[in-house]
Amino acid sequence: MNIKKPLEGMLVVSLEQAVAAPIASCRLADAGARVIKIERPGGDFARGYDSAIHGEASYFVWANRGKESLVLDLKTAEDIALLRKILSKADVWIQNIAPGATERLGLSSETLRQANRRLVTCDISGYGDGDYKEMKAYDLLVQCESGLVSISGSPEAYGRIGVSICDIGTGMNAYSGIMEALFMRERTGKGSAVKTSLFGTTADWMTVPLMQSDYGGKAPKRVGLNHPTISPYGGYQSKDGETVVISIQNNREWARLCTEVVELPEMIDDLRFATNNARVENRKDVDAAICAAFGRYDKKQLIEKLQASKIAFGSVNSVVDLSTHPALRRWPMRVNDQIAHMVAPPVITDFDSDEFHPAPTLGEHTDRIKAEFSD
Repeated sequence: MNIKKPLEGMLVVSLEQAVAAPIASCRLADAGARVIKIERPGGDFARGYDSAIHGEASYFVWANRGKESLVLDLKTAEDIALLRKILSKADVWIQNIAPGATERLGLSSETLRQANRRLVTCDISGYGDGDYKEMKAYDLLVQCESGLVSISGSPEAYGRIGVSICDIGTGMNAYSGIMEALFMRERTGKGSAVKTSLFGTTADWMTVPLMQSDYGGKAPKRVGLNHPTISPYGGYQSKDGETVVISIQNNREWARLCTEVVELPEMIDDLRFATNNARVENRKDVDAAICAAFGRYDKKQLIEKLQASKIAFGSVNSVVDLSTHPALRRWPMRVNDQIAHMVAPPVITDFDSDEFHPAPTLGEHTDRIKAEFSD
């Protein structure tokens, strides 16, 4: 067998909707697995989020490439029986439907692993087990519940992270957990359970602010386009009104910034600015000096000075700017008989395809899959 990708020959079955589980199964499909996406008769509701990519929803196209769509009505004994038959031959089972729903269907992960000892199961929930188990968990709600929103935005107003970061991160955690479980199966011959949640994912990312609060006695404040515990690390306007972000990570860089960009070398040894902690405490004075210096140059001149001084910087680009960014990699993907130029995978491997397989239309593979698994 000529193996081109690491998961070729593996069968993944995913009872999924929205974003988190589709992201996980999408990455498995990218790695060569056959992914059967189970959809209700009305389809995954993410199909209706927008119609931005040649008439199809951007989230759906992105998170469902390379899969097969099987429409099942799990209220019927016939379709439950078919799903069980498919799962008897599967390597991975993923689900992120409502809490308790798979148990009510007789499809709990524990039950499925008893029937197929090599099966890796992955349950994705909003809050895991406990008092919040039944809570609906959409991305922004979890951003709020986890405290993420409390440290995001400007001092005057809360700010939502601009993408569905809790969903996406949870999907990636599920993917890494599944890959670990598959590796464990290679050693033991036995499948295992993987569980993750949106809240657990986001709480993990909140470790540093939480530890600062628990043990330092002070949670980070909202500081807009600035780092809460490093100074200077944030955005400053150039003469022509453009925002450039700089990052100073150590006192050597601070000295170069003071001497070569701000042109106030006396700030280097000033006790108010001599350490990062001191600069954070006196952030207003640090920012005032940098704002005055940046305001003397237009963006092009400023970037030239920063490059010459080897100061880390970044431009605040728009989404339109991202579209033409020289570092952006794209792969083609067919959507409704047209080509969409999607963002390429962030991980580059020797087994890259350099293109994406299409996302399925609703029920596109139902008849073929039913024939394949019929008696």
